[in-house]
Amino acid sequence: MSERVTRRLVIDGHVQGVFFRESMRREAERLGVAGWVRNTREGTVEAVAHGEVAAVEALIAWARRGPDHARVAGVRVEEAVGDFTGFEKRPTA
Repeated sequence: MSERVTRRLVIDGHVQGVFFRESMRREAERLGVAGWVRNTREGTVEAVAHGEVAAVEALIAWARRGPDHARVAGVRVEEAVGDFTGFEKRPTA
């Protein structure tokens, strides 16, 4: 079995109101990555991604671009813990 990792992402820029969460959910499912995504009250998008290293790295690369109408200014990535099944949109926190 391939090594699995968990990463927390905080995405800055014009990332709310541009279909970012749903687009990320779809991309995560396509890549086989589990976890969650939500908007924050600070105007960022936060996500946790869990899966095979290459798939998580691919999702991080996608997050640096985002969906068509997003303007991503930066993505902070840090180690995280957790074991997830599926990828869900969560309420704003």
